[in-house]
Amino acid sequence: MLSAMLKEQRGERMDEEFIRNRITELRLKKGVSEYQMSMELGQNRSYIQAISSGRSMPSMKQFLNICEYFEITPLQFFDAQENNPQLIKKALDGMRKMSDDDLIMLIGFINRLNTEN
Repeated sequence: MLSAMLKEQRGERMDEEFIRNRITELRLKKGVSEYQMSMELGQNRSYIQAISSGRSMPSMKQFLNICEYFEITPLQFFDAQENNPQLIKKALDGMRKMSDDDLIMLIGFINRLNTEN
């Protein structure tokens, strides 16, 4: 069971409430209902609602399926500082295909954007 995998990361306790809240946060960002997510995961219609309300926790296998559903890694799931892990993952996937020259140009662009804000 995933609840047996509770751990500490960056000084924050990763507990069942964090897992429930993180699933809800990612689900809302994806724009899907609890019902829709449950069905797309191949579960019964109230599966995600049961997790969100604290009545149950996903098994390790289901947790990995949930991460796959959100197109994120388990590490990204537990990184509370990463507000939009799906976009970060897509950006990193694209960056991995770039040449060194393009990466240097991208870093310059990022630095310019950060100084303007």
